[in-house]
Amino acid sequence: MRVPYTSADARQQLLDTIAEAAEALGSALASLTEAYELLDEGNADRVEEALFRPVQMAYGRARRAHAGFAERHGMAGRTFTPAVAGAPSKGAKGFLDSAVSAISDADRMLGTLQDSMLPIEVGDPELRADLEHVRSSLDGLPSRARELERTLGR
Repeated sequence: MRVPYTSADARQQLLDTIAEAAEALGSALASLTEAYELLDEGNADRVEEALFRPVQMAYGRARRAHAGFAERHGMAGRTFTPAVAGAPSKGAKGFLDSAVSAISDADRMLGTLQDSMLPIEVGDPELRADLEHVRSSLDGLPSRARELERTLGR
């Protein structure tokens, strides 16, 4: 049996999910920053180009999507605080693993949200475009990270 929900409930669920995905992307950025700091210049540049920049773009777009959706629907937005990556004992590979996990979590959350049809039911084309853009920015990043991990230390 499906429990009916209000448009306000649906909008809040959308907003909360986008915020959770943005937080995951913020965690990925923190982990990538830490990995960058531990790598030699060549590998650090590869991490920046292949991973950091796309995640940074996705994170920014997710935050803008959250703020724009909240504003368009008269809802309270929120401030995103910088994430902390964790202990440096993880090493560069550990930080890359953490980033991949966070990227995958964000992509899964947004994919589930898109599959739920809530963005269509709420009727916000800008949000749908933003979600698609964020997910396309994340496409292929876990495999790029795994490829980078395989070549570290060589």
